[in-house]
Amino acid sequence: MHLTIVSDAWRPQVNGVVRTLERVASELEACGDEVQVIGPERFRGFALPGYRDIRLAFRPRAALRRMFDAARPDALHIATEGPLGLATRAICHERGWRFTTSFHTRFAEYISARTGLPPGFTWALLRRFHNAGVGTFAATQTLQEELARRGFRHVLPWTRGVDLALFQDGARDAWAGLPGPIFLYVGRVAVEKNIAAFLELDLPGTKVVVGDGPQRAALQSRYPAVHFAGWRHGEELAQAYRGADVMVFPSRTDTFGLVLLEAMACGTPVAAYPVMGPRDVVGPGGVLDENLQRASLAALEVPRPQARAQAERFSWPACAATFRDQLVTLQA
Repeated sequence: MHLTIVSDAWRPQVNGVVRTLERVASELEACGDEVQVIGPERFRGFALPGYRDIRLAFRPRAALRRMFDAARPDALHIATEGPLGLATRAICHERGWRFTTSFHTRFAEYISARTGLPPGFTWALLRRFHNAGVGTFAATQTLQEELARRGFRHVLPWTRGVDLALFQDGARDAWAGLPGPIFLYVGRVAVEKNIAAFLELDLPGTKVVVGDGPQRAALQSRYPAVHFAGWRHGEELAQAYRGADVMVFPSRTDTFGLVLLEAMACGTPVAAYPVMGPRDVVGPGGVLDENLQRASLAALEVPRPQARAQAERFSWPACAATFRDQLVTLQA
């Protein structure tokens, strides 16, 4: 099968969408499929306001038509609802092509957090976008149920995986110079991630933030006792997880949270709110509580092998196989 995936989120961005698409493409190619990911780096573009590292394509439709004509894909998947996703949706409508989409991000809540725009308006736009396809992939049961309630048709299951070889328990000296216990946050440093809810907690030891984003400078100034480490990748990221006693996940809007699996695979239990994402993923690998401080302290008592065992329930080969099995050919 020759699959084309169109995504407004792609390298060099660092986020769960990019990591999911990278790993799924790799798994499918290992099984003999041809996978092309079309991202914004191929087009003239501009930076998303407030996010200098996120580039968006400018008027990409003509170039996309040429790319599709050259690639002649058997199946086409639209991963995001940005300029590339919108242009691809329009081209598919022109040509009578069938396509699938995936719902990765709760943009309605993100936009509301940044602008005050009522979420209902954005939800209506998202529903119109996705219902033009023949199916919308969603990562968790909770998200699938919510989308169905909101009028999304043909919602398809598509879970996530974790690299159990890279992310595993081992030496725990990454934060050896800092007073313990170590409470860790990993991810983008932005308002929609609700990081202040973590940084304001009264916890013993040290809070560590691995990641970067538009809120970093302000938060670093406001919370001088917090250790901001910037982005870590690969083995350095695995070491960061291993060196922590608890991974605190303060987001209330993520649809999954790959960092939850990565932390647990390293034996580090998770503390989070009992919301979509953590509720579907964490299980016995951590503690969920509306009182995040209570969850963080209780998670110190979760055995590290128990956290690892929870992560082992997820795999990238299974994720890729589920995705491939539910793709559709372009022509009806």
